[in-house]
Amino acid sequence: MNFWGFNISETRSINYDTNDKDMLIHVLQEVPSCKLCIECGGCTAGCTAGRLTSFNIRKLQMFMKRGENKEIREELHKCMLCGKCILVCPRGVDTRKMILSMMKYIKNNQK
Repeated sequence: MNFWGFNISETRSINYDTNDKDMLIHVLQEVPSCKLCIECGGCTAGCTAGRLTSFNIRKLQMFMKRGENKEIREELHKCMLCGKCILVCPRGVDTRKMILSMMKYIKNNQK
């Protein structure tokens, strides 16, 4: 619908109860340091792939916590696995291992 030049967009609601949290469980078992993340964005700010593409580690973690695995599959291949994100993390989250764990989960659970 168009009202005076404005479009009404559909609401985007997230149903946490129906979303798939299996990837989150898998990653937390393999990389317990993920629990320490405070979502400060340091990993994203220092990311080389993020400067060249739309890759955003912080957003990937948010999708994983929400159980929105489709979005992760679309973005994960952009990571260059350079490890800069680990160097800047103030909480010591092994973000590189987290990315590798996500890749492993996707590879083992392709549908």
